[in-house]
Amino acid sequence: MLNLLLLCVPVAFYLHHVHADPAWVFAAAAAAILPLAAWMGRATEHLAGDLGEGLGGLLNATFGNAAELIIAIIALKAGLHDVVKASITGSIIGNILLVLGLAMLCGGMRHPRQVFNRAAAAMGAGLLTLSAIGLVVPALFHHLSPEGAAMHEQALSLQISTILFIAYLLSLIFTLKTHRHLYVGEASLEHDQALGVAGWSRGRSLVVLITATVSVALMAELLVATVEPAARALGMTEVFVGVILVAIIGNAAEHSTAVLMALKNKMDLALGIAIGSCLQIALFVAPLLVFTSYALGATPLNLVFTPFEVFAAVLAVVAVNVIILDGESNWMEGVQLLAVYLIVALAFYYLP
Repeated sequence: MLNLLLLCVPVAFYLHHVHADPAWVFAAAAAAILPLAAWMGRATEHLAGDLGEGLGGLLNATFGNAAELIIAIIALKAGLHDVVKASITGSIIGNILLVLGLAMLCGGMRHPRQVFNRAAAAMGAGLLTLSAIGLVVPALFHHLSPEGAAMHEQALSLQISTILFIAYLLSLIFTLKTHRHLYVGEASLEHDQALGVAGWSRGRSLVVLITATVSVALMAELLVATVEPAARALGMTEVFVGVILVAIIGNAAEHSTAVLMALKNKMDLALGIAIGSCLQIALFVAPLLVFTSYALGATPLNLVFTPFEVFAAVLAVVAVNVIILDGESNWMEGVQLLAVYLIVALAFYYLP
């Protein structure tokens, strides 16, 4: 069913060519990215299984949020720093509140009590806390530092990005090498079967990955070019579009896969998808975007988020930490996470 949205690719190009209303171009490009991101995820997952545990895990970790990264880089080139930061915040709260909440709700409706590895969950919770600290400190510095400290803010953002990036690399060593026994089992086989990629050749996976990546980049160009007029036409702020709409579009593949894993009573996988994707955004994508802003020669991106963005991310981390540390879940806990997400989304909608 999702593949029917691939028809939106030529539709988006046509609407752009005839100079249609930017809101329609934005909607068509956004709809087209949904199946393209899913195909990127499928190709990446199969290549990961084909290359073996070490290289495969590294590939999956690197390309797991490729759609969000492509959209963010194009927005960065366009100078839309607020949209970039909002998409980072949105991906963080979306993955750990919306994706995990849906997974717990749907899985819990079929299985009254679902359990998962407490040690792996605790490690994920610790890294989530580190991610939250990486958002809080630059914002605190911005609001507590005297006027004229912008240069120090930029240096602080770059140095914190370096620390977060190194922590991400070390977490890969932890999960793929020194403590991989906490994360392996039947996961790879079940994941491949659920995604429907078993039996793909490496060549087919590469062709699908390259084709989908190029298509996402083209659609992202249209999406970013129309985000400002579309936001005005829809009566939404750019921050709301970035935090909610762009984040949901980029995370579509994770949404469906995490829910499918939960329905199969594979909560370790569902939890790993939701929290792992969040950590990739906070510890890998966000620092990479800061580094990329310097390479592009544009105005450097900093990690100074708005107070409400910081508060929303911290609130999401706290909510998830409270729920996952007991090593089990049920449908009501999913409801709680979704309720927090909806409350935060409403606040972003009304935020000036």
